[in-house]
Amino acid sequence: MLKLDHISKTFNPGTEDAKKALNDLTLHVNSGDFITIIGANGAGKSTLFGAICGDFLTDSGTIMLDGENVTMQPAHERARVIGRLFQDPMRGSAPNMSIEENLGLAAGHGGWLSRLSKADKQDFRERLSLLGMGLENRMKSPVGLLSGGQRQALTLLMATVNPPKLLLLDEHTAALDPGTAEKVLALTQKIVRDGHLTCMMITHNMQSALELGSRTIMMDNGKILLDVSGEERRGLTVSDLLQSFREASGKNLTTDRMLLT
Repeated sequence: MLKLDHISKTFNPGTEDAKKALNDLTLHVNSGDFITIIGANGAGKSTLFGAICGDFLTDSGTIMLDGENVTMQPAHERARVIGRLFQDPMRGSAPNMSIEENLGLAAGHGGWLSRLSKADKQDFRERLSLLGMGLENRMKSPVGLLSGGQRQALTLLMATVNPPKLLLLDEHTAALDPGTAEKVLALTQKIVRDGHLTCMMITHNMQSALELGSRTIMMDNGKILLDVSGEERRGLTVSDLLQSFREASGKNLTTDRMLLT
């Protein structure tokens, strides 16, 4: 479904600030995979998503998506089939537009009330009701008035209203309070499961990385150190992940944010 073969990326090459963010990375993602990705700051997680989405061209390697070579394809073309959420709930929606206008825009109906049919509005209302946040009763409210959790849930709905070939979640609950984060994660699992989506999710929570999805990847210095699924993954603990990291990298994982959550 998604094949990354020997991709590398160095930012600021030839300078003192040169940073090899992806280092000859190869990753094959199967249709229906739900992959959780962990690693310390600077491991290359978000850069990996940037390469997949076309935020920049890689220095080497190829990127195949659903049988199509997208290595040189611009970001706006890839965005038609890739859904993406960021850590910041303020990204991914237009604050001055209403909830239904944002959904209309995401669905490809223009986003303006005059172009939304009654059927569209009813569909949006039903989808919003699944969020359990009462947004189906606030469809004309500007998105800028929503809380962070409500906005992130709406953005998740927008990213999947037309099911993408690939859904990328870049720590999309990290800026939310624990209770709201739990609700958004539960919603994420439901949408991915019910839509049979292929999903990759970056998380700082090592326990969540083992409990959610079907496959876990650990990254460091632009490389994949660990890739586990199935029975092997089901038997792993956080302590096992830390030991695997030590064995593969020769160092301890010391990011407090990952170890204390």
